[in-house]
Amino acid sequence: QVQLVESGGGLVQPGGSLTLSCAATGSIYSIYGMRWYRQAPGKQRELVATINSEGTTTYADSVKGRSTISRDNAKNTVYLQINSLKPEDTAVYYCNADVRQTRLGTTLTYWGQGTQVTVSS
Repeated sequence: QVQLVESGGGLVQPGGSLTLSCAATGSIYSIYGMRWYRQAPGKQRELVATINSEGTTTYADSVKGRSTISRDNAKNTVYLQINSLKPEDTAVYYCNADVRQTRLGTTLTYWGQGTQVTVSS
């Protein structure tokens, strides 16, 4: 089985920065696309950033220019750094990843349990 475990959330003042991490553990042959989503109270889950296996990235307009998604393939980990945090960045942040467990196996998408980010003074 594959598990994704996020960390790095917490309480941050407006204008601050933080880096979220998401580590995939378990029996893993290869990881393809990795993504960060967020969900604020009463709102739909929003795609924040993506990174493919070649390192190509995309960002939501809401974080573009102040956010960086990256990955360490040796550690099966994806990161999300957000700078100039705003109260509207407050949400539970989730990662997901497309994982193949064996060379001939099926690629499945797994989700982490989420980490709370609160931006407040």
